[in-house]
Amino acid sequence: MFRTVKKGTVEYLEEKKLAGVDFLTHAFCTRHGGASRGGFSSLNVGDMVGDQKENVEDNLARIKSAFAVPEGGLVMARQVHGDRIVEIGENDTLPFPLTQCDGFVTGRSGVALGIKTADCVPILFVDSRLRVAGAVHAGWRGTALGIAAKMVGILCGRFSSRREDITALIGPAIGPCCYEVDAPVHDALAACPWAADVFRKQRGRERWMFDLWGANRLQLIEAGLSGGNIFTADRCTACNRDQFFSHRAAQGKDEGRQLSFIMMR
Repeated sequence: MFRTVKKGTVEYLEEKKLAGVDFLTHAFCTRHGGASRGGFSSLNVGDMVGDQKENVEDNLARIKSAFAVPEGGLVMARQVHGDRIVEIGENDTLPFPLTQCDGFVTGRSGVALGIKTADCVPILFVDSRLRVAGAVHAGWRGTALGIAAKMVGILCGRFSSRREDITALIGPAIGPCCYEVDAPVHDALAACPWAADVFRKQRGRERWMFDLWGANRLQLIEAGLSGGNIFTADRCTACNRDQFFSHRAAQGKDEGRQLSFIMMR
């Protein structure tokens, strides 16, 4: 169950069950509580969308202060809609250099794994037994590439996680109510065994409504996770522009990005 809460000026969503885990901090930030103005109002963390640099830096500072993220501990990527997942190891220097990838994994405390979105799905992972965390960015391309399942494979292979110990949180993203896609998107996912469950054909048109949340949930179940360990926020970013940034709802205009992250304390 997800709930909206606030720390400092930052408004965010958290999953109620994981909020009680004493060694873990996680948050799906909303667009509220920052310094940005206009279409970027107000907690924009996107540094390539046209917002003023000082506002983005202020917004990130507010998030780090609210959640007591250590100096240099917030790790973010230049997201490229791929399936590359980077490990942050114990000996890696922080702040971690900006890299092109769409996911992070770590067994290290004090490292906040950050994902920026404005319709794509942020998915946060934790193995509470081994204390390993991960985060991925999954738009339709990342979903087609199987990035969520790839994270499960890394947790089980590299870190020896048991699938029954992994919890996955599917955050706010564009919902099946608003995400209309064309044939290339449909065709990229059509071979998946669960494709029929996540596409709804539009009458008389080569267009489909796509359930991006459901696609990633089914992908995770196919990868061996229990449905009871997968929690979905069920918040559509396009329907709720008062709370979230949405690239689709902005109809091509510059739009901010919200931050989701997970960190072991």
